[in-house]
Amino acid sequence: MKEYLNMDKNFIVSETNRLDKFLASQIDASRNQIEQLIKKEYVKVDGKIVNKTGLKLKENQSIDVHFPQSELNSIKDIEFVQESLKDKNVQIIYEDADILVINKPYNLTVHDAPSVKDATLVDWLKLNNISLSTLSGEERHGIVHRLDKGTSGVMVVAKTNEAHVELSKQLEDKSMGRYYLAIVDTPLKDNLIINKSIARSQNNRLKMSIDENGRNAKSAFLKIALSNKENFELIGAKLFTGRTHQIRVHLSSINRHILGDNLYGFKGELNKINRFYLHAYYLYLTHPITNERMSFKANLPDDMNNFLNNNFQGENINDKLNEVNIINSFSTFA
Repeated sequence: MKEYLNMDKNFIVSETNRLDKFLASQIDASRNQIEQLIKKEYVKVDGKIVNKTGLKLKENQSIDVHFPQSELNSIKDIEFVQESLKDKNVQIIYEDADILVINKPYNLTVHDAPSVKDATLVDWLKLNNISLSTLSGEERHGIVHRLDKGTSGVMVVAKTNEAHVELSKQLEDKSMGRYYLAIVDTPLKDNLIINKSIARSQNNRLKMSIDENGRNAKSAFLKIALSNKENFELIGAKLFTGRTHQIRVHLSSINRHILGDNLYGFKGELNKINRFYLHAYYLYLTHPITNERMSFKANLPDDMNNFLNNNFQGENINDKLNEVNIINSFSTFA
């Protein structure tokens, strides 16, 4: 039997409305989270459980919303999960009762999908008995935001539903965000902002592409350091929207490609690279319970760090990787 947080809320309907739209106006939660609450029968209208998101409400009706307590959920076959995750080193950067901040390794998918065969980050969280929020559905417990399978770096995981609601709100109002590092095959001409809409590619369903009828997408890119031979460049990226493959698509649109990113056009002699060099470096947020402003840095993975040390001037690159310098540089144009 599920238990509940002391977070139950009651509302009185002031005018005719749909249930999902009414709740969206009353609680700080995403549309998907509200849909989950209704479908999982955590909402009552005049004392009766309902599960239809489009239910029409009348004036003066009473709405009760119960936020289910985060819980440990059953995992897949333990031996399969352990074997699949044995070479995946997930580093815990910070943890308290409400949130977990990690450095995700590359080649680890965040959550299940029909095409996913290996164990996921969610499986790793469950395997390590970490309590997770349940508002994003069975396959996405705890997941507030994502990283592509091939992208490494910093992520925050919600351990409670209350934390999940507050962090989702920060994602929407942009008070939470990340800075990324990438190594590209051709230096940028200047720092720049790209504002081009993105949609699923009609020619390759594995890819996204620039499409004026797609969803709005905005990215800023910062020149950080040239390689010794000036053929590669370490750049920074900041997202104003969170579209699938956004950084990779926007760079490809200006004929720049992340090293190793064959899907989006990288072609080169660096065939020893078994991943693309994109890393979520720095995360900032407000703690969902204490309201403390917090920030976290995820150190570069060894392969990316070794490439920088071998192809960029060591002393110079270490100075350029200072997160304060990167943030200040972005503030001059983005």
